[in-house]
Amino acid sequence: MQLVIGNKNYSSWSLRPWVLMRQAGIPFEEVQIRFDGFAPDSKFKRALATHTPAGKVPVLIDEDLAVWDTLAIAEYLAEKFPAARLWPTDTKARARARSVCAEMHAGFGALRSHCPMNIEASLLDVGTRLLRDQPGVRADLDRLVELWSELLAAHGGPMLFGRFTIADAYFAPVCSRLRTYGLPVPPAAAAYIDAVFALPGMQAWVSQARAEHEFLDFEEPYRQRPAP
Repeated sequence: MQLVIGNKNYSSWSLRPWVLMRQAGIPFEEVQIRFDGFAPDSKFKRALATHTPAGKVPVLIDEDLAVWDTLAIAEYLAEKFPAARLWPTDTKARARARSVCAEMHAGFGALRSHCPMNIEASLLDVGTRLLRDQPGVRADLDRLVELWSELLAAHGGPMLFGRFTIADAYFAPVCSRLRTYGLPVPPAAAAYIDAVFALPGMQAWVSQARAEHEFLDFEEPYRQRPAP
C-alpha cells in the first residue's frame, strides 16, 4: 500500500492516516507530494491528479484502488486489518468514536481556519490574540475540552477510548494546533495532548515535519519568515 501525503509541517489531513498506520504497525510506502500552491496548474495538483480526481491529500493506494478522504481511509483500514482493532471493540464505544470523528471531520471550523497546523512554528502571541478577538475559536476550544474531558473520564485515558484508536489519530492535528498557538486547556486535556505527542508515530511525524525546513508563504498567515 501507498499513502500519498503533503508537507508534514502543514498538512493536518495527511497526519491522520499516517499516524494511524504507523501506530497500528500497518506497512505502507509514503509518497510525498510537496505543496507549491493549489492552483489547477501547480506541480502539486498535476502530480496528485495521477492518484485521485479529488485533488486533495491524503490518498491511500491499495493495488488498483484509490481511497481518499480521511474517514474513508480509516474505515477501509479498519476493515482490511481487523486484528489492529482500530475502532473500540465495544459497540456503544465504537459508535461514539465514529460520532466524535465525524464531529471533528465536519466541525471546529473557526479553530481550523484561524489556527492552521504549523508544527515548526511557535505562535503563542497569536493564540492569545485569537482567544481575545475570535469568539468562534473560544467556542471550539470549549467544545473540544468538553468532549475530551467526558471521554477521558469515561474510559480512564490515556487515550480517548483508553487505548489508541482512530479517534486519537483524528484529534492529533488539533493537539498540534493547541501546542503551536498555546491555547489553554485544563490538566486532563493537557495530559492527553502530552500522551498523543508521546506516541512513537506522532514523534516520528513531528521530527520529520521539523526537518522539512520549507517556508510556504501561502500556508503562513501569521509570519513573513521562519523562526531563526
